[in-house]
Amino acid sequence: MTLQDLQKLFPEASESTWHQHPNGGGWVENTARVDASAYVGPDACVFGNARVSEDAWVSEDARVYGNARVYGNARVYGNAWVSEDARVSEDAWVYGNALVFGNSRVYGDAWVFGSAWVCGNACVFGNACVFGNARVSGNACVFGNALVSEDALVSEDARVSGNAWVYGDAWVFGNARVYGNAWVYGNASVFGNACVFGNARVYGNACVFGNAKVSSTCIP
Repeated sequence: MTLQDLQKLFPEASESTWHQHPNGGGWVENTARVDASAYVGPDACVFGNARVSEDAWVSEDARVYGNARVYGNARVYGNAWVSEDARVSEDAWVYGNALVFGNSRVYGDAWVFGSAWVCGNACVFGNACVFGNARVSGNACVFGNALVSEDALVSEDARVSGNAWVYGDAWVFGNARVYGNAWVYGNASVFGNACVFGNARVYGNACVFGNAKVSSTCIP
């Protein structure tokens, strides 16, 4: 990306307010901080008060800005954006058209990709994957080997963990827990203090709520 290309995105950009990172040639606003050991690819941008440190990579058309932090061996690439006060760390990958923002955290070996969003105070960690058009928000956590995909929503104080899979148009919210080998999909909802676990399958238009406990059962 040339300075002229950068100015198409940031009309006020100049060589006195931005510089090219020596490891990769990507543009860094002078208000941001990027360690010499980090990599910023030639078409990537780091700006605002963002920091990229240790051995982290920001590449392709990715953007890291606001007060965001990317560090460890984390990778942010494609058209992904990490912004506000978000943190991406350890060996996590954020790519595609994914957005990570708010006070959210993505770490461990987690992947966030496709057009997924992780926002609010949400956490995605372990070997978890959030992808498709999925949204993880509020104080929700997705961890272990869990998958959240397609148009699913995990929000409020919900937890999805173990080998669980939430997908389709499913919604898990409140203080709900989905774990073990459970699947929640279709237009199903799990909320309140409900738990779905074991090998349970909750799908279709089913609702599991209150203090319900569901395991090893199919509920259409």
